[in-house]
Amino acid sequence: MKITFRMGPDENREVPFEEGETVMRVAVENGIDGITGDCGGGCACATCHVYIDEAWIDRVGVPEPDSTEACMIEVAPADPKPTSRLGCQIVLNAALDGLVVEVPEGQ
Repeated sequence: MKITFRMGPDENREVPFEEGETVMRVAVENGIDGITGDCGGGCACATCHVYIDEAWIDRVGVPEPDSTEACMIEVAPADPKPTSRLGCQIVLNAALDGLVVEVPEGQ
């Protein structure tokens, strides 16, 4: 199974993942620039903020309003969008094979 990280208009990196991993863990383990996961996946730092590709948002979902994730996205280094998620909160599975996420510029 694979996930594609968009890191600019002309730079995409496709990397493999195992079911049960998080987007943040896959990014860190594969050296994706802009995703550091400073808190280790505890939903406490927003250094794994990503934008979900619009074609995938229905499968991935959005954070619950007023949840810890939603609050952390508001203080993320990059501007939040309706498709913003924290990578540490997205647990990957076979239904997300092919997922495309964008790493926010300036993160």
